[in-house]
Amino acid sequence: MSTQPKLIAAGRVVTCDPGRATPQEPLGAIEQGAVLIEGSCLAQVGLAADLLRQHPEAARIEHPDGTLTPGLVDAHTHAAWVGSRAREYAMRMAGAGYEQIAQAGGGIVASMRAVRAASLDEMVRTLVARLRRMAALGVTAVEVKSGYGLDEATERRQLEAVARAGEDASLPRLVPTFLGLHALPPEAAGDRHGYARRCAEWIEGIARDGLARFADAYVDRGAFSAAQARIVLARARELGLGVRLHAGQFADVGAFELAAELGAASVDHCEHLSEAAALQLGEAGVRAALLPVASFTLGQAPPPVETLRRAGVRLVVASDANPGTAPTESLPLALALGVRSYGLSVAEALLGATREAAASLGLPTGVLRPGAPADLVLWDLPEESAIVQPWGVPRVRLVMREGRAIAQAS
Repeated sequence: MSTQPKLIAAGRVVTCDPGRATPQEPLGAIEQGAVLIEGSCLAQVGLAADLLRQHPEAARIEHPDGTLTPGLVDAHTHAAWVGSRAREYAMRMAGAGYEQIAQAGGGIVASMRAVRAASLDEMVRTLVARLRRMAALGVTAVEVKSGYGLDEATERRQLEAVARAGEDASLPRLVPTFLGLHALPPEAAGDRHGYARRCAEWIEGIARDGLARFADAYVDRGAFSAAQARIVLARARELGLGVRLHAGQFADVGAFELAAELGAASVDHCEHLSEAAALQLGEAGVRAALLPVASFTLGQAPPPVETLRRAGVRLVVASDANPGTAPTESLPLALALGVRSYGLSVAEALLGATREAAASLGLPTGVLRPGAPADLVLWDLPEESAIVQPWGVPRVRLVMREGRAIAQAS
C-alpha cells in the first residue's frame, strides 16, 4: 500500500471544526482550502496555496469549483431490513391510518416476518448493497438498528449482519444498536412488560458478544412506556452500552425524562416535546435527532426546533432509513427537508449530519482537523448551501473513509 501523502484542494473547505468557527463562518470554512492526508488521518488543514507549496511530493486532487466537507454521518437508521412495504406506503399516501395498515398486515410486524424468513447471508447482501448506495451520497458512517426480529435469534441475526458488513473497509463505518423494544411481536400476546423483561435478558448475550454499542427503545403512545423501556435501557447502561430513544413521535409519554435520567446519547423524532422536557435534555447534554423524512411521509408538523435551540439542545439530522415511514437511503434528502420543513439553517443541518451526529455515536469523525480520520466528501457543488438542495441524484466527486475512496463519480 502506498504511503504517499494525498492533498485535496477545493474552492471551499468546510471543516465543521469548532476551533475555526466564527459568527460569520459557523462551519469553519476556508476559501480555496486544502487538506493533507497521511495514512488514514488528516495531517494538515489550511489554505491550498500554502499546502501545495509545502508538499510538492503529495498526490493531488484539485477541484477549484468544488466543496470539501467531512463525511456525512447518518445517526439513525433501520438499514438492516429485507423485503418491501411499498404497498403499505401507497395505502398511507391514499389516506390509510396506522390501525388500518396494521389490520391489512402492514407495519413493523410485516418487516418482522420478512426478516425472520431471511438468512444471514441474505441480510448481509441486502445491507451491503444499501450501504454502497448511501456511500455514493456522501455517507461515511451509519448507525444501524435491529428491531425487525423481535425474538432473540433474529435480533441477533440482524446484529450479526451488521457486524459482517462492518468488516468491509470499503463501506461506511457502522455503529450497531439493539432495538428489541421496537414493536410487540404476535407471540407476546399483548404482554409488553413481559416482553421488555425478555429483551433485558437478550441484551446480556448481545453485550457480551460485542454485537451492539447502543440500546434503543420506542417509547410512545401505542408503543412502549417509559417504565417498560427502563427495564431494558437501565440494564444496557449497567452492561456498558450507550442509550438512545425513539421519543415523542406521536405523544410525550415520559421518554424525554427517562433519556435525561439515563444520560442518553440522543432522543430521536421529538415532534411532541414540551419546553420543560427540552430544558431537561439541555441540562443533561442529550442531543435531539431530527428525522424530517418520517414526519414528511406521515404529514406531521415539525418538532419545536426553536424550543430545542433555546434549551441549548444540540441537533442531529438523520435519514431514519426504514421500509415504512422513511423509505429512503438519502441523508442529503433529510438535510434538504430539514432546512425546508423544519427551518434549520444550512449550518445547523450540516453540523447535524457531521460533527453532532458523530459525537452522538461516539465517533472521532465529523470534522476536518489534524489528527481526525480522513473521512471526507468532495462535492461537485460550489459551496455548502448547495448540498442541502433537493437534487435527487448523487452530487459527490469522491468519498473517502480513512483516506481510501469508498465512492466516486464515474
